[in-house]
Amino acid sequence: MHIAIDTSTDTASLALVQDGAILAELTWHCGQNHTTQLLPQLSHLLAQAKLALSSAEGIIVARGPGSYNGLRVGMSTAKGLAFSLDIPIVGISTLEVEAYQHAGRGLPVCPIFNASRGEIATAIYQMKEGDWSQLSGEHLTTVDALCAMITSRTVFCGEFVPLIAAELSQQLGGKAVILSPAAGLRRASFLAELGLKRIKVGDYDDPVTLQPSYLRGPSITQPKHPQKEGRLSA
Repeated sequence: MHIAIDTSTDTASLALVQDGAILAELTWHCGQNHTTQLLPQLSHLLAQAKLALSSAEGIIVARGPGSYNGLRVGMSTAKGLAFSLDIPIVGISTLEVEAYQHAGRGLPVCPIFNASRGEIATAIYQMKEGDWSQLSGEHLTTVDALCAMITSRTVFCGEFVPLIAAELSQQLGGKAVILSPAAGLRRASFLAELGLKRIKVGDYDDPVTLQPSYLRGPSITQPKHPQKEGRLSA
C-alpha cells in the first residue's frame, strides 16, 4: 500500500493505493488547519480501509508550489513517515498533479495557483500520443503575461481559476477552456498515479534533501517599531 499526501493549498487530499487500485481517498477544504487535521484524517482513512500504517510501502507527497504552511506540514509528515517506516518517498509537483487530472482531454493543460502580490504560479503540460510532457516550466507570472503566450485552446484548472475565469475568457475567448469547480478539484489519487510511475522504476527522492517548492519564500513582516541602537540592559 502507498500513501499519497497533498496539503499544498486550502484543499487537502489523501489517497491509499495498492497495485494501481485506489483503496480509499479523502479530499476536503482544510483552510490553514493542515497541522491539526492531516494526521487525524490519515488515521480515519486507514481505519476506513481497515489498513495499518505499518503496511505502507512508500510515500508520495505533493512538493508544491503552494502555501508555506501547508507544504511545510505535508512535507514534514511525509518525510517523518518515510524515515520511521524506512520506506521510499517521492515528491511530485503540485502543478503537475493539478494538470494531470485533465490529461485525457488531449489539449494543453495550464494549472494556475495564486502566488499573491498580483502574480500566479503556473506551468503547461500536455498528453500527446500517450506521452505526458511539460511544455512550459514552473514559473511566476501575471494573468496578462500568461494570456499573451497562449496560442491554442488550453484547459485552465486550479482553485484560483474561478476567480479569474472572466479575465481569461475576455482575453482568450474560445481558446480558454474553463473547468467547473467540481472538475477542477485536485485529488490525491492522481498524485499517487504520477508517483507510482517513478516508484515502479526505482526513481526515489532522498528524504534528507527533498524540500518543498515554494517558488517564492514566505512574507516576512517587518517590526512596526524598530529597536533603537544601544546596549542591552542586564
